[in-house]
Amino acid sequence: MLYKNDRDKWIGGLICVIFLYSVFYLLFADRIYTYDIPRKIRHVVKFGTTVAVYLIGTYHLGQLKDKWMSTLWHFIHISLLCIITAIGLYDWTFGMVSLKTKSIAASMQEFLISPVLYFGMGLVNKRFKA
Repeated sequence: MLYKNDRDKWIGGLICVIFLYSVFYLLFADRIYTYDIPRKIRHVVKFGTTVAVYLIGTYHLGQLKDKWMSTLWHFIHISLLCIITAIGLYDWTFGMVSLKTKSIAASMQEFLISPVLYFGMGLVNKRFKA
């Protein structure tokens, strides 16, 4: 067994999410050459990163005793991923979406890969247990 208790499992997941988030921004999002990459490839990288964070959270939160955290994680990610995917498919099929729609999709993607969601769920769980 890799983890001794729920706290260690949760911290392991947090470290993985922080690492992936950092790698995404250091190697992709905050680079000057990012806009030289074809739009569809940027979509795939962003979507892949979001799915990877979802899988990390699913694995680590799924091992915890508090199943509500895993359920909430699934609900938030699947709901927002469906919206982002619909926007992306529209963009690929019919052409560029409006700047406002693109901004909304970028905000959703940022929220999903950010460690803030994972960390916040841990804080709420700790508060419920107190």
